[in-house]
Amino acid sequence: MSLTAEPSALLDSQDALRTRYKPPSAGAVAKDIGRIDEHFRRFIALSPFVCLGTTGADGLGDVSPRGGDPGFVHVLDEHTLAMPDRPGNNRLDSLGNIAAGSGVGLLFLVPGFEDTLRVNGTARISSDPALIDRFCVDEKAPLSVLVITVAEIYLHCPKALRRARLWDPASYADRAAFPTAGAIYRDQLALERDVAAMDAALEQDARDRLY
Repeated sequence: MSLTAEPSALLDSQDALRTRYKPPSAGAVAKDIGRIDEHFRRFIALSPFVCLGTTGADGLGDVSPRGGDPGFVHVLDEHTLAMPDRPGNNRLDSLGNIAAGSGVGLLFLVPGFEDTLRVNGTARISSDPALIDRFCVDEKAPLSVLVITVAEIYLHCPKALRRARLWDPASYADRAAFPTAGAIYRDQLALERDVAAMDAALEQDARDRLY
């Protein structure tokens, strides 16, 4: 059934949503302490992977994966984070969105943990040499650093990761069940190139341009 066929079924306001959802518990509201305390600082220090959410001037949302050694996102103070921008595809989806409007959302994950850490705030893009120098790896520096001002921060419950069995190897799909990136690009872009060669080039890029 098309959504347009039943406009009365759309939940397009807070009031409409509350006809189906109970109010949050007092604890669910209070857990947003709005600052990076010693527990959240430790979680960030353990995390090697973050999802970065932004919204463009056109209203489209975007989520980008960011990773590094545990603690690759630095805590500058209890309201400020710094995250290096490592080599990617140069589309600048996230950075372009931040340049147009500074709102960001981050989701920190730690392998093996079912809890996640949610951070909402604003970001600016810095090329300050002193800030960039602190993120050098093997004498390779990021081109820019995101400086994030934390407005909301709280631990998220484990239900989603538990439902997904995200860290359970028994739930992992066989990689052979899905085509390689080279095969997908060949089909989608109508390329007349050898898939194995494309996969090899992609793998080399992933090895050689981590930093």
